[in-house]
Amino acid sequence: MRRLLRALGWFLARQPLGAIGGVIVLALVATAAFAPELAPHGPKDVKFPAYVPPGAEFPLGTDHLGRDILSRVIWGARLSLYVGLASVAFGVTLGGLWGVIAAYFGGAADTASQRVVDVLMALPPIVLALSLMAALGQSVNNVILALTILLTPTAARTLRSLALSIRESAYVEAARALGCSHWRVIALHVLPNTLATYIVLATVNVAYAIVVEAS
Repeated sequence: MRRLLRALGWFLARQPLGAIGGVIVLALVATAAFAPELAPHGPKDVKFPAYVPPGAEFPLGTDHLGRDILSRVIWGARLSLYVGLASVAFGVTLGGLWGVIAAYFGGAADTASQRVVDVLMALPPIVLALSLMAALGQSVNNVILALTILLTPTAARTLRSLALSIRESAYVEAARALGCSHWRVIALHVLPNTLATYIVLATVNVAYAIVVEAS
């Protein structure tokens, strides 16, 4: 614990902007997680006058239906964060596994999978998302599914490029020489070395998924 606190103190001292960003992100996550406790009213309550200006009772005022805007912002943060995290968890994970496995085995399967990725990435993202929503219907789960399909090819392409270089590394060759199976090599030597890129890709795509979901 002391080592962790010292590392945290060093980070705060050396990276103040990063610390400020971290505090903002944690505040948003906490707001989304505790929305039922923090929101003064329900997001769909229409028992208040319309267009009430900001004040003590309604810090952000009310909308044209008399709903408290602050409560709707808090509940909206909860939904947006849920959609963003869920779609990234599925999309980046599935795409990453797809790219790593295709890169490791190579051959015709890798070539075919990359042509599929090319087709998906050639389509405008917003148009693809809207088309999927029109076909699937409007629901939170369908939004997550559409965003998952949207994020998968990018993750597959990015992590495939990394896995191609890892596949030729000395430690991977040594594992093969020792008789490790292909799947054991992938699980123990290839996937762990893509983790840093996976984390960066996931964090960037959470914001992207929220923007697309709001569109």
